[in-house]
This record gives sequence, structure tokens and C-alpha cells, in this order.
Amino acid sequence: MNTATAQVPRTLIADDQPDVRAALRLLLKGAGYLTEAADSPAAVLDAIKQQKFDLVLMDLNYARDTTSGKEGLDLISRIQALDNDLPIVVMTAWATVDLAVETMRLGVRDFVQKPWENSRLLRKLRTQIEQGQMRRRVHDREHQFRLELNEAREIQRGLMPRRMPNLNGFSLASAWQPAHDVSGDYLAAFKFSESHAALCVADVAGKGLPAALLMSNMQAALKSFASETISPSELCEKLNRLMCGNTPLRKFVSCFYGDLDVSSRTMTFTNAGHNPPFLMRSNGECVRLDVGGCVIGAFADSKFTQREIKFDEGDKLLLFTDGVTEARNALGEEFGEERLQECLRSHRGRNAAELRTIILTEVKEFCADNFDDDAALMVVIAD
Repeated sequence: MNTATAQVPRTLIADDQPDVRAALRLLLKGAGYLTEAADSPAAVLDAIKQQKFDLVLMDLNYARDTTSGKEGLDLISRIQALDNDLPIVVMTAWATVDLAVETMRLGVRDFVQKPWENSRLLRKLRTQIEQGQMRRRVHDREHQFRLELNEAREIQRGLMPRRMPNLNGFSLASAWQPAHDVSGDYLAAFKFSESHAALCVADVAGKGLPAALLMSNMQAALKSFASETISPSELCEKLNRLMCGNTPLRKFVSCFYGDLDVSSRTMTFTNAGHNPPFLMRSNGECVRLDVGGCVIGAFADSKFTQREIKFDEGDKLLLFTDGVTEARNALGEEFGEERLQECLRSHRGRNAAELRTIILTEVKEFCADNFDDDAALMVVIAD
């Protein structure tokens, strides 16, 4: 079929009377339509399964001993199941108000009584074909966008740590919970050597695709700059200068970055405006790791300070994004930091994977698995 032919409206005429089908085909052909004809509900469904139509012009009655329209009503539902965007215009000589209302309820776009007036019928068909083609274009774009969004989600999922690095004397576990298809949250744990590893959690202001795109930029820059020789404060300053040049107005990234010295069991960290991670000591004391500076991407000349902490046996470090603490229940209450700290205190003796699952389960139960924002967390335990 050439392009010119493909643009000609294709209409399926469904009627059990040969003279009606012939008259309608002649009328539509003269108006520039391509037509197919069917004389029974089965033939209508077969035709729709085999090719795409721009409109169905159909009778409601096919058995000559009935005028109830039941056959047509059943057929409408079956057509809608096959192609919900296909416009249906009904014609019948036995129209009642109740029957017209019922057809519209089922999805019929217009209703015409026999005998018809040619110019009026053609106007109705032209209107419905144009609207149907517009619906198809919109739905095709939505379908394509959904495919692209699914692909973006899989790409982003691949950027998250598939497994935690094996660090001597530490156990690690993480969880990533997007509020929608893609997320503006980021987690990373990777080794520079057997003695040094990086721990990072970051969160873009906002959510959805714009946040995910900005976070992918942040993630690429982090992997490019991070090394065993650069300090956390220097790293955040380099990230900040880069992101200030790339970040749209009123968009920024909060980030916590730590360089873990596995052999000495110490971590040097800086916190760039992120939710302070909790270091829960084995005695129940909770230290909030809040030393650092401003969020990344806000001010090009921002400076960052850093601090060193030491891990003792049994200490638990929890890195998280605000989607965890700001998850709300049906009453609008937030999960909050106190519940999160209590969860850490209450589950002594659990390994990192178990504690990660326990925390995520408690948050999900609290908000009925209805996250308003992206959520991510990482658990690090000194064994």
C-alpha cells in the first residue's frame, strides 16, 4: 500500500441487509473512503482482527426476528476489547432513547437512525474518524513513552550496585525504592583497593525522569573523580563546580560521601547537605554524620569540611535518603528519624542484609507501600 492510499480512511460497514451495505459503500466510496463490508458479528470481529480500520459503521440487529439490539450491544463490547481506540457509529431503524444511552455507555461515539441523510452521516463519520486518529496518535505516543521509560528504569537499575563489595571486617546491604518508574536517588559502594572503599548516597531535588537524568550526570561524574587519593571534601568541591555548570536553576543534589579505610576501620566523610547518616554504636548511642557543607549544584564557590570516625565491633552505619524518613501513614504522620533509630537499636545481632530488609519492611508497612518520594538505604556493619 502506498502512502497516499494509507492515508485514505478505512471504514468497516456492518449490516445484514445487502442493499444497505451496497448503498453505504457507494456513498463512502464517492466521499473518498476505502470500505470493507461484513454481514454478521463474527465477520465484523474477523475483519478487525485482520486489519486496522479508522471507523466501524454498524447496525445493532442481525437476526431478522429481533429488534432488541442485543446482538449489536454484545458486538460493541467485543469490538472495544479488540481495539479500544476504534470509533464506532451505530445505525438502526429501531432506535429508542434507552438503546442509544446504552450504546454510548459501551463506548459508541455517535448514533444515527435509518433512513439516514447522506451529508449529515458523512459529517458525523468525518468527525469521528478525525477524533479516532487523534486518539491513536496520543496513545501511540504514550505507548512509546512508556517503552522508553521502562528502558530508562532498566538502565538506571543497572547503575545501582548489583551486589555489595566484599570488605574484610564489614558487611553491607542496600535497597532502592523508586516512587515512580525512575528515581533521583543514588547509592554506591565500590572498592579502590583491598584497603579502601567508597560509600555514597545522593538525592536530587525532585523526582521522576528529570531527577533521574540529573542523577545519571552526578553518578558519572562521581565515578570519574573518585579515587583512593582524593579526599571526600576535595571530591565534593569538584562535583559541585561541575554540577553548578550543568544543573538547571533551582535543582541541586544532596550527597554523603565516605572513604572507608578497611584496615584501620576508620572512615573519612563529608556531608553535602544530605540527611545525616546514623552511626549506631553497640551501646545504643547514635552519632549523626552531619559535618560537610552546602548541597551540590547551588553555589560554585562552596567549600566542604570533613571528619574521621572509627568503627568498633558491632557498630551499625545507616545511609538513607529522605524518602525513608518522610514516608507517611494514612494520618499524614512521617516515619521519622526516631523510628529509624529505634529500628537500629532494636535489632542487635542481625547482619546487614537482615537489617536492611527489616528497615524496609517497617517503612513499607508504615506507609502501606505508598511512597511519596524515592527511597534508598544502605546498611554497613562492623563485624
